Amino acid sequence: MTEVRLLITHPMHTGRQRDPSSNALIAAHYLRELRIERNGQLLVDCTLSTAVSRDPYLSFRFEGGASGDRLTVHWSDNLGGAGTEQVLLP
Repeated sequence: MTEVRLLITHPMHTGRQRDPSSNALIAAHYLRELRIERNGQLLVDCTLSTAVSRDPYLSFRFEGGASGDRLTVHWSDNLGGAGTEQVLLP
């Protein structure tokens, strides 16, 4: 078994929080989609929402991981932001 732990830095605003200095509502800003691939094969496909806390931490296990496998994380948020990160398994 290969265990993957992932910490994503993201504000995950629900749209219901208020700025402490101005008391204005903070616009919603949250992750919508998260995909994780191993050597191009889909391992995890998540749909996220405002129910996920700030800087989400995710962990999962899968069978068959080997040293040198490439894990690719794709994400997108509700404001059009997106990104991709890659790492090789040790």
